[in-house]
Amino acid sequence: MEIFREAYNYFLQNQSFFWDAAGDHLILSFSALGISLLVAFPIGLWIAKKMKISQVVINVFNAMRVVPSLAILFLALPYLGLGFVPSLIALTVLAFPPVLISTYTGIRGVNPSIIESASGMGMTKAQVLTQIEIPLAIPAIISGIRIASVEVISSATLASFIGGGGLGDFITRGFALYDVPVMLVGAIPVALFALLSEIFWSSILKRYPAQ
Repeated sequence: MEIFREAYNYFLQNQSFFWDAAGDHLILSFSALGISLLVAFPIGLWIAKKMKISQVVINVFNAMRVVPSLAILFLALPYLGLGFVPSLIALTVLAFPPVLISTYTGIRGVNPSIIESASGMGMTKAQVLTQIEIPLAIPAIISGIRIASVEVISSATLASFIGGGGLGDFITRGFALYDVPVMLVGAIPVALFALLSEIFWSSILKRYPAQ
């Protein structure tokens, strides 16, 4: 309990720095997740209709998932330098695979007979996609977003290593000083943010039971 008391005291003494870091952390995380959704979601829809290339794309992005988050950050370093932008790009790349793969899986998982029935009723391909396939694929898509959000929020702590800021600054500072309470000031909020993200997306997912 003494460690947590020391961490709390350090937080009180550095509130300004803490809230700035927390804001940077959330902006970085939400920006990376938002960009990945804007890009990966339409690609997932597209490859779901292109069987010849879908497996190649899926295999490439599945392979990306085994690359450590820190490695992605450092791979961006020689080309993009230090700061917020390379951290954002690296975290966007990290969020890409679960969003893309879940979108592909959700669309491919729609019962073909439902699509045939909709087409038989005179619906266009665009109508079938927007009114039938995407709504039925929402549970899978949300599951992918949930995974991506937790991964991004957690991995955003590593942005501190390339000057991206965020709560990781407390963790790296505590590690450099061998000061566990300082590390906890960064680690505990990150864990809470990730947990809240999991709860949020899980609550939304409950509204869309698997078809």
